[in-house]
Amino acid sequence: MTTNEHIMKTYAPLDVMFEHGEGAYLWDSNKEKYLDALSGIAVCGLGHAHPAITKTISEQAAKLLHTSNLYQIDKQQRLADQLCEISGMDRVFFSNSGAEANEAAIKIARLYGHKNDITNPNIIVMDSSFHGRTMATLSATGNRKVQAGFEPLVQGFIRAPYNNIEAIKNIADNNNDVVAILVEPVQGEGGVNIPDADYLNQLREICDQQNWLLMLDEIQTGMARTGKWFAFQHNEIQPDVMTLAKALGNGVPIGACLASKKAGNVFQPGNHGSTFGGNPLMCATASTVIDTIESGKLLANAKQMGGYIADRFTEKLAELESVREIRHLGLMIGIELDNDQLDGECAELVKSALQKHLLINVTAGNVIRLLPPLIITQEQADTIIDTVTELIVHASQKTLSTKSAA
Repeated sequence: MTTNEHIMKTYAPLDVMFEHGEGAYLWDSNKEKYLDALSGIAVCGLGHAHPAITKTISEQAAKLLHTSNLYQIDKQQRLADQLCEISGMDRVFFSNSGAEANEAAIKIARLYGHKNDITNPNIIVMDSSFHGRTMATLSATGNRKVQAGFEPLVQGFIRAPYNNIEAIKNIADNNNDVVAILVEPVQGEGGVNIPDADYLNQLREICDQQNWLLMLDEIQTGMARTGKWFAFQHNEIQPDVMTLAKALGNGVPIGACLASKKAGNVFQPGNHGSTFGGNPLMCATASTVIDTIESGKLLANAKQMGGYIADRFTEKLAELESVREIRHLGLMIGIELDNDQLDGECAELVKSALQKHLLINVTAGNVIRLLPPLIITQEQADTIIDTVTELIVHASQKTLSTKSAA
């Protein structure tokens, strides 16, 4: 299978093309069946071709796709009400992606700073973070690979180590231009990095003391992925700004920037906008996603199955020196491998899994990232566990054999 020469080479896709899906499964152009343990990178939380989503898209497409935000949109208003109800936030701006949602958050922070007479507002961001690929969001991202070649970067970001409160306090003591902290409750692209249990609480306390905005990037953690609607709810705090996308539309492109407290009224008419953001099709679909999660007890399933998968991996991989750590929060699971022990072959596990008809991901160079759909069953979870365990064991044994032969 060859890649179309007319498509820009921004990706290096695997040698497979999927034609249809159902639930946690996909079928390729050769009618072969695959178990999807990645959910389109945490997008298809309800699985593929969910009947309620399909019905909503079909019905809304037959009625109205787009009018623009020059007019009131009933589906947008309903979705905003739903999101504010489940999050405790006050205002919503709708966009088309997570990067756009984060752009909105960055603009809120800067405007908030200027309204407080700070002429050079700065936002604290974290090492190993990922916030998007637009100029502002890649500048905020803590990954040099994402930024390389796109200099000059957008200014106004101060970088700090993730999960390090003392570093934040030090910045607070030495910088009078900070207006906000932008942070992922769990770093997804960075390797499923889970901070200390009170990390977000301490960030909230510092922001309150300094009159900063606490802005949480919940693009990957949001919409029940961690066993709560939003990861911040594990800490019983409230952010000033929160960004969503990915699973919000179950495959339909939609993002959202939510604001509350002192950030809720920062934007006024003319400060920001989006041609397609919040159109009837996207909002009707996202509302159905929320309705389905609520009615299907999927929050509980995410918590239960995430714990089950992590526990079983811990049991099965305990004796392997090539496995450094197993991390999870709900159905956000990372298995950190020792790349040196595996002779740098971690990335090859994705291709090996594909050959066994399982879709996984390796991020941060050495972390197997599993993001199965919220609808995952125990039988499907066992297949993921057994297959991934087999791949890691095989890779470890292969490396040992190679070293012994040398």
